[in-house]
This record gives sequence, C-alpha cells and structure tokens, in this order.
Amino acid sequence: MVGIVLASHGGFADGIAQSAQMLFGEQNNFAHVILKPDEGPDDIRGKMEKAIASFDSQDEVLFLVDLWGGTPFNQANGLVEKHDKWAIVAGMNLPMVVQALTERMMDANATARQIATKVVEPAKDGIKTKPSDLMPKTAAPAAAADKGSAKGGAKSIPEGTVIGDGHIKYVLARIDSRLLHGQVATGWIPAMKPDRVIVVSDSVAKDDLRKSMIREAAPAGVKAHTVPLKKMEEIAKDPRFGNTHALLLFENPEDVLRAIKGGINLKDINVGSMSYKEGDVNANNVLSMNQEDVDTFRELEKMGVKFDVRKVPSDAPGNMDAILKKAQNLLDEQKK
Repeated sequence: MVGIVLASHGGFADGIAQSAQMLFGEQNNFAHVILKPDEGPDDIRGKMEKAIASFDSQDEVLFLVDLWGGTPFNQANGLVEKHDKWAIVAGMNLPMVVQALTERMMDANATARQIATKVVEPAKDGIKTKPSDLMPKTAAPAAAADKGSAKGGAKSIPEGTVIGDGHIKYVLARIDSRLLHGQVATGWIPAMKPDRVIVVSDSVAKDDLRKSMIREAAPAGVKAHTVPLKKMEEIAKDPRFGNTHALLLFENPEDVLRAIKGGINLKDINVGSMSYKEGDVNANNVLSMNQEDVDTFRELEKMGVKFDVRKVPSDAPGNMDAILKKAQNLLDEQKK
C-alpha cells in the first residue's frame, strides 16, 4: 500500500488530515507533518523521515504538499530524488487528499505515481466560485514567444551579439541561506517579476541534488539556474543577456562582496535570512552572523551598497546599522 504524507507550513496539513479522516475513518500508512514558525528545513525533513519509517512499507510514498517551492516541498523533493517510485503533488486541498485515499482504497496495488496522476484533476475541479461566472475563462495556450531562449538562451546566439542594451538587469539581489524557497517563490518573484532566478554559489554549483531542487522550486514561467561566482562574472559581461531580468540569490555576504569585486554591478542588497552556524550570534530572529559577516557587511557599506532588510516584500524594512551594532556587541561579549 502507498504511504501518504501530507506536509505544510503551519497547521494546514493537520487540519486537512483530520477532515479527510472524518470522511474515511482512521487511516493506516497516512501521516501529516507541519513546519512550525520557529522551525527550519531540517525539522520538517526529520518529521517526514520519521513518518515514512512508521509505514508498513517504504517502497511507495506519495507526498501531498501545500506549496510548490516552499520548504516542505523542497525537503520532500530531496527525499524523492533518492527513490524512483516516490512522487510529490503540490497545491494540496481536501479534494486532492480525498481522491488519493479513494484511489488507494479502490486499488491496493496502485503506485504512488499512478495516484499522483489521478489526484490532479479532482484538485482542480474542487476550485469553484459562486456565482459561477466569477470563474476565469480558460485561456488558449499561448504561442511560444521566446523560442530562442527556450532552446538554449544565450548559448544559441552567436558570441558578440548585443541584445537590448547589452547589460543584464538585476531586479533583486538577495542574501538568503535557504536560497529559493517559499518566501522567494511566492513573495519576491511575483513582486520583482524576473524571468530568471540565478543562485550564485560555488558550493551549490557542485551539488547536483541542490541544483535539481532549485530548478524544480521555480514557479511556472521562471527559469532557475545555479552558477559559480566566476561564471556569474562572465554572464554579467556577456551582451547576449541584455534582455534578461534576473533575481540573484546568495547564501552569505562574503559571496556578494566577491561578486561585486568581480565586476557584478550591485548597488542594493536585500538581506533576507542567514541561518545559525557554530560561532554565530543571533542579530535578530532570522539573521545570525559571525565576525567575518559583520566585517563584510561593513565593507559593502563603505563601497556604497545599500541594504534592504526584509524577509518578504510586505515587511517593514529593518535597520541594518542597528542590526550590525547588536551583532558586534554580542560578538565582543562572546570573546570575553
């Protein structure tokens, strides 16, 4: 029997599991895990692994998650990458869960991927309006307007060709140790409207699993890439990217400093989150820093870089100078 894991931000998965079991009764090989506000990626991943270990069999597992590109999806994706029979469906709603339990009940031999295929249409059909004429009309498929970029982007254009003004447009450059996750996918990407998300990181560029997760976490219509810093420097100087509107993601301020020194023209940096590492201090509830981080931010400041401290676009900007002063005070105390 396929094991089913519901996963979400907050208590959504708990509530939808309770609703489903009101209809179907108590279910075996059925788990629901949630990411609490004070938890991180490792916490939800651990809950998923514990849930799967409780199933009668781990051969077939189906994840139903709330949000494509969010932390529950990303952690489930990391597990699915290692199992060729497992599957994920995002956009979880009650009709989707009901259909998954129905399919499993009707066919004990159904696979996770077969069930995944069969839950999508019921999930879509569960979205209705009253009055019915409020439902948007289904748009006809658009013609492929950007065939050149779809078939290889700048690589398919002769070197030396100048597209637009020949300069890549940076709609946002963000420091976020979680890189492409829910806040970026559902907050910053719709707000800034990039056509590409570029993760700039030497370490991530060497990690095939993380690169795959980043590609798959991108919203529809936006391409996601991972490149090392040297490659980003080449892209920044390539006139074939003149029509590209890019959102850059960095794991830490040190990589931002290297990028700017390498010729990437960044004047404003959005500071989103920096996860805790041994030796760090907590400058606020989402930013943990060590002495190198503080010194790097101060160096960037001297170079004229402006900081926009916000997790999501709707947040009020934080005071970076106050944050850095607090971090420095805590680091000084740590040394005593």
